[in-house]
Amino acid sequence: MQETSRTADPGRQARRNGGVSIQAGVADKLRRKITMGDLTPGSGLSEVALAEEFGVSRTPIREALKQLQTEGLVEIRPRVGTFVSTPSRREITELFQMKELLEAAAARLLAFRGQVPELDRLRASVRAADAAVAAGDVEGYAELVHEFHELLIEGADNGKLEAHYRVLMNQLAYHRLVRTSLSQPRRLANSNAEHHRVLEYIEAKDGDGAERVMREHVRASHQALVAGIETQDRSSADEEER
Repeated sequence: MQETSRTADPGRQARRNGGVSIQAGVADKLRRKITMGDLTPGSGLSEVALAEEFGVSRTPIREALKQLQTEGLVEIRPRVGTFVSTPSRREITELFQMKELLEAAAARLLAFRGQVPELDRLRASVRAADAAVAAGDVEGYAELVHEFHELLIEGADNGKLEAHYRVLMNQLAYHRLVRTSLSQPRRLANSNAEHHRVLEYIEAKDGDGAERVMREHVRASHQALVAGIETQDRSSADEEER
């Protein structure tokens, strides 16, 4: 009797899995380019150019862009084109409100865990940040900001929290926004001092305190970001008038 099940053609399954793997790889690369700021908000995304850049056909590019659209990273406009999403001020505020909730919860959970490997790594990250601030290394400090928050989430040891956080941070494209917030006067030193406070409460196993100061830190970051965006807008307006 002839086999008619879907497993009868292992080659077809392999081809299907290969396609999914290519699509996932393309999506990962594009996601990173967007969240790191290599592709700026509003940038057009050409399927032909991306296929040539990644050495693949247009099909996995098209599917990857659809996936990134569901994540809020790109906007597909029928008969117009595909563009890197440009979050509105309201969307940024809403995303920061969620960031505050998740990171405050993570700080609280990590404080209750006590001495875990993530805490040692957090201490090392803060020491490296001190050196970056002393040297005036804004780019180096921006990377350490990302590391600090990542270690906080990892240290919470809560898979559901981490999954929601990943989606949120992708939509926020936080790497790019950190540099905007750090452009504000004294924000570099203030941000580092706030990280120290969070770490102190975590080390003291004070979950309430860690949650509170983490909320304060995220709010301060948001305020600095808004100020940075307004400065950029004024500069752009001045350039247009010239």
